[in-house]
Amino acid sequence: MVTLRWTFVVCVMLFLNIQSSEEVKLTIIESAVAKGAVCLDGSPPAYQFDQGFGDGVNKWLVHMQAGGWCHTVEDCVGRKTSPYGLGSSKLMYELNFTGLLSNQQDQNPNLYNWNRVYMRYCDGSSFTGDVEEVDHANELYFRGARVFNAIVEELMSIGMKDAQNVLFSGCSAGGLASILLCDKFHGFFSPSTKVKCIADAGYFPHVKDLSGEYRFEQYFDKIVTLHGSANSLPSGCTSNMKPGLCFFPEYTMPYINTPIFVVNSAFDTWQVANLFATNESDPDGEFTKCKNDLKECSTSQLQRLQEFRSGFLGSIDSVTKSPTEGRFINTCYTHCQTDESTWFANATSKLGDKTIAEGVDDWYNDRSEFQKIDTEHVDPHYC
Repeated sequence: MVTLRWTFVVCVMLFLNIQSSEEVKLTIIESAVAKGAVCLDGSPPAYQFDQGFGDGVNKWLVHMQAGGWCHTVEDCVGRKTSPYGLGSSKLMYELNFTGLLSNQQDQNPNLYNWNRVYMRYCDGSSFTGDVEEVDHANELYFRGARVFNAIVEELMSIGMKDAQNVLFSGCSAGGLASILLCDKFHGFFSPSTKVKCIADAGYFPHVKDLSGEYRFEQYFDKIVTLHGSANSLPSGCTSNMKPGLCFFPEYTMPYINTPIFVVNSAFDTWQVANLFATNESDPDGEFTKCKNDLKECSTSQLQRLQEFRSGFLGSIDSVTKSPTEGRFINTCYTHCQTDESTWFANATSKLGDKTIAEGVDDWYNDRSEFQKIDTEHVDPHYC
């Protein structure tokens, strides 16, 4: 079984190790507690909001925080006391706005003056859980779906209901949520509002690990069961297969109507370590050095990584062929690219001579289709 108790810490550190551009106040929604919309530890949900200006005053970007998941009671108990606030708003602190959340025009030319929201993540289920019964023995609340509803309702009350243009995005576990909840989020708005979704590093393929097993499927099964997530997943998917499989985008996206843009590396570092070259499938640790440093990879290990890339591309190719869908699939050895310099400034991650920000802008504004895949590199590389 995959051991991922603290892997969400790595995701959060992505936000802490990049150059900051803006500090934004944390808002706690105290009134949500009465509705049962609470974090793992029973504390109220939270978000950060920076108001739009100029021609962005009626445009909104809602971005969901990364942070992995918890799949057992023990795992969730550890999560709710983590120092990064991923299970409790009592432990949250303000995270800087960067990349697609930046208010600097030179870093974020198309979204810098939109209303920008950072939806803070504190439930461990990609905002899908909804269990009425409280685990009093461990003081755990599995209410991610209610947290999501409470934050969106709060945003609607402070002006988002009048939005003309909306982007719903997320990174990693938040990127997965931006797929799973894309239609639900769209449903909060009037038909005249233009709503699209961006999933950054949230496309987790259903692929075999090094030993030829589908171990990660068991992990998603446990998340869905523990958190009671089935009712939050697209019903078209859950009526045709077990809910755990519907946590995988390739099975869910065919049932989603709102356009989605997938930003992902075909060699996503988190996926390589936790879906493919897992500790369970590599008990002797032969892949450890390779995972941590590409210069340490042997020829045979690079070939195995190419197999992972082929599986990833086969998976995503089956669900992003519609002209309404977008994709930016490079081979940068990294995880999450909309909150780092790769969003706009990094030339080494360009596809079709465009940055991620430029590709998303063309797609969102219907200027052209954007479905780029890096076919130049078959091996992972640093960007």
